[in-house]
Amino acid sequence: MSKGYVAASTAQESAEVSPPIFEVTKLDLQFSILADFVAAQAANNVLIFALSSGRILRVDWDRPQDIDDIDLPKRPTEIGVIRRMFLDPTASHLIITTTLGENYYLHTQSRQPKALSRLKGVSIECIAWNPSLPTASTREILVGAADGHVYETFIEPSSEFYRREEKYRQSLYKAHDSPITGLWLDAIPTKPELRRILVVTQGTILHYIGPVGRHGHEGSGPVYLKIFENEEPTAYDISRASLSAPSMLAISPDSLDVASFEHKEPDRVFAWLSAQGVYYGKLSTAPATPDLGTKVFNGSKSFARGNIMSDAIKSRRKSAPSSNIDSIALTQWHILILFEGRVIAVNRLDGKVVYDQMALEPGQNALGLVTDSKKNTYWLFTSTEILEIIVNDEDRDIWKIMLKDQKFDAALTYAKDTADKDAVATASGDYLMGKQQYLEAAGVYGKSSKAFESVCLKFIDVGAQDALRKYLLTKLGTYKRSFVMQRVMIATWLVEIFMAKLNSLDDNITTKAELAEENNPNELKDQLGTVRSEYRNFVTKYKSDLDQKSAYDIMSSHGREQELLFFASAVNDYHYVLTYWIQRERWDEALSVLKQQTNPEVFYKYSSVIMAHLPLKFVDILTRQSNIEPENLIPAMLNYNKSSKHSLNQNQAVRYLLFCINQLSSTSPAIHNTLVSIYASSNSTSESALLSYLSTQVQQDAPYYDSDFALRLCILHSRIESCVHIYTTTKQYLPAVELALAHDNVELASRVAEQVPGQPTLQKKLWLAIARSVISKSPNLAEALPFLTQTPLLKIEDLLSLLPDFLTIDTLRDSICSALETYSAHIDELKREMDESAATANDLTTSISKLDERFVIVEPGEKCALCAWPLLSRQFWVFACMHGFHADCLAKEVLRGESQAKQKKMKQMQLELQKGLAAGARREVLIKELDGLIAASCVLCSDFAVKRIDEPFVAEGDEEADSWKV
Repeated sequence: MSKGYVAASTAQESAEVSPPIFEVTKLDLQFSILADFVAAQAANNVLIFALSSGRILRVDWDRPQDIDDIDLPKRPTEIGVIRRMFLDPTASHLIITTTLGENYYLHTQSRQPKALSRLKGVSIECIAWNPSLPTASTREILVGAADGHVYETFIEPSSEFYRREEKYRQSLYKAHDSPITGLWLDAIPTKPELRRILVVTQGTILHYIGPVGRHGHEGSGPVYLKIFENEEPTAYDISRASLSAPSMLAISPDSLDVASFEHKEPDRVFAWLSAQGVYYGKLSTAPATPDLGTKVFNGSKSFARGNIMSDAIKSRRKSAPSSNIDSIALTQWHILILFEGRVIAVNRLDGKVVYDQMALEPGQNALGLVTDSKKNTYWLFTSTEILEIIVNDEDRDIWKIMLKDQKFDAALTYAKDTADKDAVATASGDYLMGKQQYLEAAGVYGKSSKAFESVCLKFIDVGAQDALRKYLLTKLGTYKRSFVMQRVMIATWLVEIFMAKLNSLDDNITTKAELAEENNPNELKDQLGTVRSEYRNFVTKYKSDLDQKSAYDIMSSHGREQELLFFASAVNDYHYVLTYWIQRERWDEALSVLKQQTNPEVFYKYSSVIMAHLPLKFVDILTRQSNIEPENLIPAMLNYNKSSKHSLNQNQAVRYLLFCINQLSSTSPAIHNTLVSIYASSNSTSESALLSYLSTQVQQDAPYYDSDFALRLCILHSRIESCVHIYTTTKQYLPAVELALAHDNVELASRVAEQVPGQPTLQKKLWLAIARSVISKSPNLAEALPFLTQTPLLKIEDLLSLLPDFLTIDTLRDSICSALETYSAHIDELKREMDESAATANDLTTSISKLDERFVIVEPGEKCALCAWPLLSRQFWVFACMHGFHADCLAKEVLRGESQAKQKKMKQMQLELQKGLAAGARREVLIKELDGLIAASCVLCSDFAVKRIDEPFVAEGDEEADSWKV
């Protein structure tokens, strides 16, 4: 076959010739066909064709090896040859009509066609399937007949023999003197209750829209009758309609996965084949009013059949009548036409022929074009062959047509490669510039490859600064990261443009001079906010493309403080922002910036100055930081404390240090020493805060502060009680007492002396030091002595050496008498204890003397408690508990229960006695020692038995072991 490819007029010549959009190929069947094809249908990847013999072949391309071979219930001689078949888009329902008016229904899950008795005698020309596309039943469908009737029926397959397949048949419309050649039924998406119905005859196409009439249960009666009775159709007629000319209605297939111009599901397209040619247009779904038909027909076009005849054909047919178009089909963008054996494709956007190929041999009879609307496949059937029309990249040139019609958005949508999209963008930008739509042109130019300098100069020449800003922003987004120089240059230029625009708006708002009529101060403020927001988005997105120094210089030269600080924050240059606020002594702003920081170095650097001016808020922020090293903040705390005149309760340095110690559990000596330093150097005369802190450190094994450092500070600042406390915690009791006594604090010295644990000698020494100080400084010894004698460690004789020589006995009479009475009571107590000890010794002597007279009576039948043999059969031992054992049995039992060391010792002693290695006194000693080890205690009721409580009663292998099993 010859291949004819007609390029669109808008196509540009290229070095490589693109393959044709359409290609007709013959399908090689893997099975033999013994009769001619008489009808065919395709849907949902299923191909069904009928033979003149009455057979129906059903091929599912998902399972091409399984072919259903189906026969009609009767022979063709009885019911006629199959004339037409109608297959729904899901390939679930097939309706077959014959030349004698017999109609049959076949479900996809059945191999037995059922006769449609209610439709008997109806010569079906077309069917409109239910838009919901049910699979179990057809639900309500429309049937167009050759007699001009439009019927509604409801077909539901049934296994019952006497039940009819169709539930009802209702005539809805009758055309005069013309068959119904096309029907279409769809739902309106915005109003689900509405239905659109297209009715096609030889010379008219009718457009109905209206609500369906629901009544009763499903299938109980017609639902579309209300539309035909109540709604007035919109009609489109042709003149000089010929009843002999082919007439049919074609609907475009389901849309592919491509976006439409409006970025929504695209409208379907209809095409009506009539005697004059092809009339086609969009099936718009809005507005959902009776005027919808008018909109559809007003937007439709006609394609005369004369337009497809080539010059050669026209020259041959100068004197012959023109041929008619045999069949049509719709693809996504083209109309397929079968004309005189040729397959012709016409682009429905511009009406240009893009494909023309001879598909049939001379004399071949074509059955028509068939479309699979679900899978977007197209077929041409003849009586002997099946031809597939393959579509290759159908929308390749759509963008050119859109561009020619100045539909730039649509053209950009369908442009596939970069060069095509660039051509669309450039043309669109030029068009918008010509219409002075500068902002729109800027957005389009930014996505094109048009010379950067040329575009910028265009905007500058017309004074479109806003458009220039938009163009630069768009262009910046198109450059790759590797174009560093270009990105930096454009970004820097944008900073300058933004600053100039913001200053201009500020000036206009301030002066309110020469305002345009359509502008007012509120609009200018809104515009200022918009531009500022745009600037911030720009900085946030492209901050890495800006040179910081250049940006700072530009913003500073324009005096844009707010934008300057925003940029510094965006690039994380918080040192700049903080320095900026601190230099202007705007502490709250500085603190708000510091609050956002997570880098601890920032806190360390600015802590001293911030702490000096906003200590409370600064400490609040510090307590919420988790990555701060408190030691690095000590200089700031000390500087603050030096200038602070607040009490310790309000001292923020103390507050933060206590937070570190109590909440963060800091053990750093620097932190603790700093706190001690602040406490010790405070102006407060009270040492309660320092003593409270020192007391908490006593609970530690070792205090976290430096004791020597703390002691020096306390001595320097005369914190006596704290010094004494530190001496005490370091167990330097004597210096503690001496320091307390040096400051005449006898009570404090006494508390230290009382705290000395378990060292009576040291404690007595401390009390003597206290006594010496009290006696030497007390004017009234009579009052001082009772205080000194309150400790039991000091006696009156200890104090005598400390008393002055001129003291008379009368002063100490009471104390001496009290001491003598105490000694007398103690002597009496010792005498009583001695008498009790003598009585106890006499009792022991008496008990020992009676041991020689103790005896035990052993009966003749007494048995060994271990081996159960008669006890008197050999040497034995008897204990006070009346348990008796053979000497050898007791020795074995004791040996088994003792430790290895004692076992070794006992075996060694037994070996020496048995071999006679020991004689005389040595032998007597060994025998006595061995008897002492063996007969130390009864092995059954002493602690010896308690130690062996974990041993089982019966050992493994004993005769009684089986009786103990559970």
